[in-house]
Formats: sequence, structure tokens, C-alpha cells
Amino acid sequence: MPDLAGKVALVTGASSGIGEATARELARQWARVALFARRENRLEEVADGIRRGGGKVMVLTGDVTDPAAVLSAVQRLLADWKRVDVLVNNAGRGMAAPFEAVTAQELRDLLEVNLIGVLTATQAVLPAMRQQGSGHIINVSSVAGRRGLPLRSAYNATKFALVGLTEALRQELRGTGIRVSLVYPISTVTEFHDAEVKKAEPRRYGPVQSAEQVAGAIVRCVQRPRPEVYPYPPARILAVLSALAPGFVDWMMERLRSR
Repeated sequence: MPDLAGKVALVTGASSGIGEATARELARQWARVALFARRENRLEEVADGIRRGGGKVMVLTGDVTDPAAVLSAVQRLLADWKRVDVLVNNAGRGMAAPFEAVTAQELRDLLEVNLIGVLTATQAVLPAMRQQGSGHIINVSSVAGRRGLPLRSAYNATKFALVGLTEALRQELRGTGIRVSLVYPISTVTEFHDAEVKKAEPRRYGPVQSAEQVAGAIVRCVQRPRPEVYPYPPARILAVLSALAPGFVDWMMERLRSR
């Protein structure tokens, strides 16, 4: 695998879960890591752990829904480390609710974090990456971005939109030296489900993975770029079946839900 020593990575949503695990794994591979999230105290705890392991880390506090905060963070990163090689757009928010219980404002709020936050952060780093002639944008979607799940309509909508945005961006950046990748985790053991808006208790389908498993897949993608990553490889089968035989997948999921 290519050496990541000296590479500069910016990870959003780095205060917990997949973002924290990814930042730690990148630091273990000797990348310089900038942590971005709202909770400064939590970011400092993550940063302290990285420093104790000999890693180089920077704490950047802000909200991905605040364009000025995102731009300021990227400008500080570039001022100190002069480049940005990897952006991991991981910050995200969930919602569990029946379709009829979702308000327009709740969907707008989800879009601000799960989609517009990705747009904002990516646009902030692209000028530097273009100037370098290299870079890697990694957007963390979900299998819910390939297959709609009951009681997840709003969340599904944001993750499907993220897939379309990322696929278009990948085509636009061909030939620039900038790679673009999508990551599709399955249900992952993090604070995500505790923090999401809940108006229902959706069933979990299939296996569950750890944040460290997803982080390992993300870092391997940094080392060996590819367009799509399924940290739990069998999940790709669900994506293919959903495209080829959506009615069959509807039936299969209904059978699982009725058990």
C-alpha cells in the first residue's frame, strides 16, 4: 500500500464514530490529520490520543452547515500545512420517522448536514487540490443511499442525493488528478442512532459493523483509490439487486420485517 506519511487529511464529523475512527487510522498511517466537528472538547480528546501515539493533528471547530466556518477551517489548515490531500466528508445526521410524520423543515435540516455540508466542504478544498494537481474526496454515504428503507425516507433521500452529487463530481474531475470515492457502510455501532431524530423505531436489517471496520475500508481507499467502497462487501449484492429486481427486494425486506 502507498505510504501516507506527510499527507494531509481533513475529516469532518471527527468527534465520534466513523469520523473519529478514520482520523485515528489515518494518523496511524502517519498522515497529518485535521479534525473538524462542533464539539471542541471531544475533538481535543481525540487529538490527545493521536498525539500520544506520535501523530500530527490539528483541531478545527465548526459546523458543516456554516459555510464561513468551513472556509475558515480550510484556510487555517492551508496556512499551517500548505496543502490538503484528502477530504473525508463524514459528518451526517439521521432521522427515523414514518413518511407522513416528516416535516419539510426536518428534511431541509437533514439536507443541510448530509448534502449541502458535503458541497460546502468540497468546494472549500477544491481550489487547493486543483493547484496541487492531486487530491482525494471521499464521501461517506450509506447502503441507504442505494436502497430505500422503511421509516428512513428523509434520510434515504439525502443519501441518494449524495450519491448523485458524487458521481457527477467524479466525472467532472476526470483528468485533474483529483479522485472521488463513495463509501457505503451498513448499520454501524456509533452514537449516530442515539443522536438522530426519532419518531419511530425502525428495524435493523442484517449484520452490524464497527466504526473501525469502516475506517479501515476508508483508509485502504485512500491508499488505493477506487470509485466505490462497501466496507461490508456483501452489501454490494443488495445494491445490484435493488437496481435489477426492486420488486424482489421489496418482498425480501417485507419478509424480514414480518419475522
